[in-house]
Amino acid sequence: MKIKILALSGSLREGSSNNTILKLISGLVPDHVEFTLYKGLASIPAFDDIDNDPVTQFRQLVREADGVLICTPEYAFGVPGALKNALDWTVSTGDFDQKPVALITASSVGDKGHASLLNTLTALGTNTVEEVTLLISFIRAKLKNGQFVDNQTEQAVLRVVYALISIIENKQAK
Repeated sequence: MKIKILALSGSLREGSSNNTILKLISGLVPDHVEFTLYKGLASIPAFDDIDNDPVTQFRQLVREADGVLICTPEYAFGVPGALKNALDWTVSTGDFDQKPVALITASSVGDKGHASLLNTLTALGTNTVEEVTLLISFIRAKLKNGQFVDNQTEQAVLRVVYALISIIENKQAK
């Protein structure tokens, strides 16, 4: 059975470490996984509770996904604004309710942003367990020329991805 994973980057910068990680993951997932990197965060307007096309499209992609993988930096000790804003649009919708969600925070330090986003995911009702969370500090030292240069980091990322796939497969089997 085909698995759909929606990937969200907390960074709008194309060449960011987080976008690099998601591109690397897209080449490492098994053939039965459809891995879609969402690139529309910048088009989602500030939350005002009036649906519009970018918000409707984002929410539909979340609903259609079997799981979501978020890879984000920490910004000013918190969640980057564009990512937090997109998630805010789903607070009262149930779009994330019991959805398997993996979180990779890849930043200079990242612990405060990671904790903050875990709180937000709890508020959204996601199925986010410890096996699908990863904090990668000092990410710039672990990537070079679009590749992992740190084997432990690459293996940790793969463990998260495969744990997410396993959770989705178990949910589909029920």
